[in-house]
Amino acid sequence: MATIEECRSALERLSENLAGAEGDLHSAAALDRSLSCRITDLDVTFVGRLVDGRIQDVVTVRGLPAERAEIRLTMAGDDLVALVDGRLHFAKAWGGGRVKLEAGFRDLLRLRKLL
Repeated sequence: MATIEECRSALERLSENLAGAEGDLHSAAALDRSLSCRITDLDVTFVGRLVDGRIQDVVTVRGLPAERAEIRLTMAGDDLVALVDGRLHFAKAWGGGRVKLEAGFRDLLRLRKLL
């Protein structure tokens, strides 16, 4: 089982990957939205903002955050690490119910380019 530190490190790598994206991928990630990533097996949620393709101001909250983020991911810690490492494909994990993504319709349309 991935630790909180490993999950935080995976989110930092994801942020770096998004910030380094070019073309359509960069424009898809260039949102300004609140973001949460709930890690079910650790009962923590990482809460921050997605701004210009970077995940910023990340804090760790035990359980569910007080406010609902505009973009919400839910998964196990091992799945987060595997996704960022490229060992797990997002569409396959999402289709298999291992990853849950919730966002507004317009955001989902933009995010699908990343996924």
